[in-house]
Amino acid sequence: MLTGGEYGKNDKKKHKDALAKFEKDNTYSLTEAVELVKEISYTKFDASVDLNIRLGVDPRKANQMVRGSVTLPHGTGKDIRVLVLCTPDKEDEAKAAGADHVGLDEYIQKIKDGWTDIDVVITMPSVMPKVGALGRILGPRGLMPNPKTGTVTMEVGKAVEEAKSGKIDFKVDKYGIIHSSIAKLSFDKQKIVDNANELINTIVKMKPPASKGTYVRSIYLSSTMSPGIKIDSKRLMPNE
Repeated sequence: MLTGGEYGKNDKKKHKDALAKFEKDNTYSLTEAVELVKEISYTKFDASVDLNIRLGVDPRKANQMVRGSVTLPHGTGKDIRVLVLCTPDKEDEAKAAGADHVGLDEYIQKIKDGWTDIDVVITMPSVMPKVGALGRILGPRGLMPNPKTGTVTMEVGKAVEEAKSGKIDFKVDKYGIIHSSIAKLSFDKQKIVDNANELINTIVKMKPPASKGTYVRSIYLSSTMSPGIKIDSKRLMPNE
């Protein structure tokens, strides 16, 4: 049986071996990056595949905020747990669409008591005043419903179906970076490429008019605990 220190030494060796399989300062095509990530990943579980996209925006300025959602063509590979906070007349619609939890006041209280075992929260415009009180809890966890991401809507059934089928939300952080999980390592190579392209293309289309100079500064692909592979963004956006 290995001790914690021995586990740490093994991880360091695996990380070093992974770094030896590619040129850290080189850039790669998206397809090459996916192949490399599959080759260098060393976790025993089905790791997530992540994209980190650094943008040439100042997120402190409202006219340069990049935020939205996208439905990945092959889903995320993750079982998405959906909570719908709605009035009684919408409960059947939410349940029929596959929501894991449906209700209102009881779940609001449950969240206030510390429960956040969910991935997506969907609600209705009419109950947002109640849901707004949860901002300090849901906001930092990226769970706060927002009309811009389609999670504040009267079409709760449609929103649940989209969340379950691979719709993800993204938002640029204070450093100008969008971080998002787009697949599982077990996915076929082409499915990972398709999902990555879908997110990248969506973000490119959302370039704020106020953003000057190079919009996509860098893109890195990685998996859980693996080094990041730098993607040649010029191959993806030749006319930028």
